[in-house]
Amino acid sequence: MTGMRLVVAAAVVAATLAAPRAARAEYGDEAGWGILSVLANVGYMPVKTVYAVLGGFTGGLAWVCTGGSYETASNIWTPSMGGTYALTPAMLRGEEPIAFAGGASTAAAPAPEPDAIPQQGRREEALPAS
Repeated sequence: MTGMRLVVAAAVVAATLAAPRAARAEYGDEAGWGILSVLANVGYMPVKTVYAVLGGFTGGLAWVCTGGSYETASNIWTPSMGGTYALTPAMLRGEEPIAFAGGASTAAAPAPEPDAIPQQGRREEALPAS
């Protein structure tokens, strides 16, 4: 009886291995992008991490030197600690942006109106009436 079970199990395994399977053409392309992103991250991630750590220390030093000005420290922390830490296949294909540095601080002043820009050069001044 145990010999028969062994023969049936061997036949099932052989039939499973011999059965034709559909080929997945997109697997090779996706695997290639995945491998490329891993290789790119081997260099990108350490550089980004060092940049973020140094920005964190620099922002902390700026906070201390300015007497606790969070705005000054945040202007250093936001670009250095923000951004992309890992590259994905979509980023390498150009479908998504790669941001090494984070976005600009939200406390930035809006651009002045063109009429409000001061004129360069010498301007005329009137003398006071006597």
